[in-house]
Amino acid sequence: MPILLLAAGQSSRMRGADKLLQLVDGKPLIRRQADVALAVTRGPVIVALPPAPHPRYDALIGAQVESVPVADAAEGMNASLRAGFAAMPAGVDAAMLLLCDLPDLTPDDLAQVATAHDPDGDTLIWRGTTQDGRPGHPIVFSARLFEQFRNLTGDGGGREVVKAAGARVAHIPLPGNRARLDLDTPEDWADWRAKRGAP
Repeated sequence: MPILLLAAGQSSRMRGADKLLQLVDGKPLIRRQADVALAVTRGPVIVALPPAPHPRYDALIGAQVESVPVADAAEGMNASLRAGFAAMPAGVDAAMLLLCDLPDLTPDDLAQVATAHDPDGDTLIWRGTTQDGRPGHPIVFSARLFEQFRNLTGDGGGREVVKAAGARVAHIPLPGNRARLDLDTPEDWADWRAKRGAP
């Protein structure tokens, strides 16, 4: 199953720092997330990135990923979704979407959502949730929905596609808050590191 990592955002709330280059488990977050994705799929790992040159490309050197520059990344997340789903290989029956700024997700979490995918049923979306059921990531989309990403605009992050699927969405609980815990500000990162006991 292909995995699409969204990593073209501007880290606008980090006051000059890049959240995807913050170290997690000794690696820049973007590389850590790429490695997590690579650990759970034999398919391609596609990373939507800002136009080169950009330091995020350097963090991915040596990783067996496909970099997809998003020329209009400043438009919002849907520009990355358009570019990423346009890069999907032909013939796949689903793809996983993963935000790059969720540092607590593990390979087991991704595998649990991927394993829930059933190409023969009526379900169109399989979505990771927090332990108490709040929707988050990763999300697996049936290939029957890929066309819907072609014309998305703005910063909805695919919410339109999920909403249109109605009741045909399966929710897969993951431990704790891992499916939703993103870190957008320096204060978020400091608090997360303090709770983790990391420098």
